Amino acid sequence: MSIIKKKKEKTGTGKTDNLKKYIVITAASFVYAAGVSLFIDPNSIAPGGVTGISIILSRLVPVNTGTLILLLNIPILLYAVWKFGLKLAVSTVYATALISVFTNLLAVFPKATGDRLLAAVAGGILSAVSIGVIFKEGATTGGMDIVVKALRLRLPHLRTGNLFFLADAVVVTLSGIVFRDVDAALYAAITATCTSVALDVVLYGRDEAKLLYIISGRPEEITARILKELDIGLTLIDGRGAYSGDRKQVLMCAMKKTVFPRVERIVREEDADSFMIVTSASEIFGEGYKSYFSERI
Repeated sequence: MSIIKKKKEKTGTGKTDNLKKYIVITAASFVYAAGVSLFIDPNSIAPGGVTGISIILSRLVPVNTGTLILLLNIPILLYAVWKFGLKLAVSTVYATALISVFTNLLAVFPKATGDRLLAAVAGGILSAVSIGVIFKEGATTGGMDIVVKALRLRLPHLRTGNLFFLADAVVVTLSGIVFRDVDAALYAAITATCTSVALDVVLYGRDEAKLLYIISGRPEEITARILKELDIGLTLIDGRGAYSGDRKQVLMCAMKKTVFPRVERIVREEDADSFMIVTSASEIFGEGYKSYFSERI
């Protein structure tokens, strides 16, 4: 009886998680569509990807942008089924269909702003936030999302935002040619840049971390104080001076940016003559920071 009960509870939890997932995807799809219909599209900004291509085509053929987004995604979605399996494809089809419907529904409302710079920034950020949220739910918004996801499998060292930026550059250039408006291309580039930066923040967070190498004649005292006064770890590396030949201990320490002034004070107080190398760390994975497996998308 207990085994059957546990299985039922597990099934119920799975259904609840699945329901939450699709609620989140629905909300994110609405936000994406709002960015397109209220900011980007009415100001003739084509930031890139399938959405940018759809905006360009909507000026050439009598078809709504939302409908074009769905039509252009059909072959890409078929590729997604083949490449990533049915599970990803189902949630992606759901997100893509909702974005198409919401984009057409919101198109009847007046644009949120006529200032193209504000529209470019707001549209880019809204798109990035919604794409990032949908990615975290294990789905995509179709279009370039799927292409980028495939590229990430082959080029895992490249950030998602950077890949989007490279792909969008082609569409941005094309928009300037089709609209015969250099300003349109420049505003589209601003939108693509905002999307790239904001997307990396949503997916990876802002570490704002520092990496320190401390070479001192008082390594024990500095280590003791850092371990006692601050909630951070240290790594001791055996080193030797190339000129003097003296053996020294190098303290390596990664920390949040806000903690750095306190470490600097400790080092100054313990050994004002110490040698300290300070660099910025773009990402830190491990205990106390981000999980590699949960954060990499």
